[in-house]
Amino acid sequence: MDGLRTERLTLRRWREDDRPVFHRLNADPVIMRFFDKRMSREDADATMDRWNIGLDRDEMSFLAAERRSDGRVVGTIGLAPITEDIYAFAPTVQIGWRLLPDAEGQGYASEGARACLAYGFDSLALPEIVAQCVVDNRPSEAVMLRLGMTRRGTFDHPKVSADTHPHLVRHSLYGLTADKWRETRR
Repeated sequence: MDGLRTERLTLRRWREDDRPVFHRLNADPVIMRFFDKRMSREDADATMDRWNIGLDRDEMSFLAAERRSDGRVVGTIGLAPITEDIYAFAPTVQIGWRLLPDAEGQGYASEGARACLAYGFDSLALPEIVAQCVVDNRPSEAVMLRLGMTRRGTFDHPKVSADTHPHLVRHSLYGLTADKWRETRR
């Protein structure tokens, strides 16, 4: 999965010199508005390292989305296994993205996610891929629909506290099967 290329992006492993932008992606209040917490630098560093380890172990992870025109990291896009049994839909693989504010609305999430779907279905032979977001996250839902994903329902996120973040508890679940993916590519 490391080195996936699209017309405008390269999806690659995180590098040491990416730590500042990775921290911003996980600490900026605008970027993290649909998440229950922002990460400290230490938490972001640990997460970046964990994502790189996951790439080696699982052949998938959330990757740096690097713009090919200037080499600038504009966000993260990728696939990751969901294995925790606290999720009713586990085990499965999820797709996700997070972009810097000045990179939003330019089609990068859809473009990178399509490459990840192709990799997941064509190279890893996954039977399905899911996506989840806070129910009020209309931009992410729009990407899911553009990808051909269908809404499977809603659920209360088991890791988000209703006491401290009641507006972030309810999530939408979308999914796409390998068969549906192949149908849409004909």
